Amino acid sequence: MPYPSTAPITITASATLNRNTHANNVTNISAAAGLTVTLPASAGTGDWYEIFVLTTVTSNNYVIQVANSTDILAGAVHLTTDIAGTSMPTSTTSDTITMNGSTSGGLRGTWLRFKDVSTGFWALEGGIICTGAEATPFSAAV
Repeated sequence: MPYPSTAPITITASATLNRNTHANNVTNISAAAGLTVTLPASAGTGDWYEIFVLTTVTSNNYVIQVANSTDILAGAVHLTTDIAGTSMPTSTTSDTITMNGSTSGGLRGTWLRFKDVSTGFWALEGGIICTGAEATPFSAAV
């Protein structure tokens, strides 16, 4: 496998991540007007992809989605507006994360890590920073 760069990569427009450039590396997202990040198809490589919100989304959404309708996200994230926060698990059909800059997250400091654990499955962990009453960012939209 090619070695990824050690410096984080910053994207400012919608992009599809790929193994050669983004695997085992941090990808910063920085677009106040929102963007969409598409993960590569899962294949059980063990690679991880980490997304860090560098710029709070203020219009539209940050959307992170799987590559195809057979992949799902499995895991949980911590959503917080204060010290307590709440943990939010995925459902059996979750394949998309939508952060609106408010109740479903997308504020600077949000981070998500996706691990390619098996064909059809991405393990998910992270911390989503929100405002207001936390709302699920997960859906089945792909």
